[in-house]
Amino acid sequence: MKFKHLGIFGIISLLSYTAMVVFSPLAYPGYDWLSMAVSDLTAVGAPSAPLAERLNALFGPCAVVSVMAVLVAVQKCQSRLLKAGFAFFAAMEWITVTGYKMFPLVQGESPSSFQNVMHIAVTILVVLFSVAALVLIYFGARREPFPFIGNWAALCFLAMITGALGTGIMPKSLFGLFERFSTFSAVVFNAVCGYALWQEKFPGQTGE
Repeated sequence: MKFKHLGIFGIISLLSYTAMVVFSPLAYPGYDWLSMAVSDLTAVGAPSAPLAERLNALFGPCAVVSVMAVLVAVQKCQSRLLKAGFAFFAAMEWITVTGYKMFPLVQGESPSSFQNVMHIAVTILVVLFSVAALVLIYFGARREPFPFIGNWAALCFLAMITGALGTGIMPKSLFGLFERFSTFSAVVFNAVCGYALWQEKFPGQTGE
């Protein structure tokens, strides 16, 4: 396998996550995707947790493999902002993979319980690192120039902000819908970066 082919794992990560989000509710009677969070599907004690864990098994490992390969490829770019942005994005993926494994949501426990508070803390870190990464990548891509990644960074940033604002100001009956804007934005961007690596779109990337 050539180095560029590691980008395929970003696409596999998206497929795994999508399968979990789409099919796990089948094992959760009464689950309402419009109002309930994705984390409810994987929560400790949730009836869908065993199925969700299987469907989501490739999400974390594949996301990390892809983003680390992209982080190596981007070192050939000139823009420091672009390099910093992908460093933040890689850190976000590591926080996602390790943080949610260490502190999954616990169904039926108080939101103020240690486990659930740490789950929320991980989520805050993921959002902060994601926002910083996408902003840096957008401006870094404009300087490179690398419009393909810059445009996708802007689109995913807007989706993430839409999700964050929607979950805060829209009715609770739509919480799950807007939350998915936020969760999918980072997953989709990782897949897009993996695709760009696979298709040798990164500046300076040839024949790897």
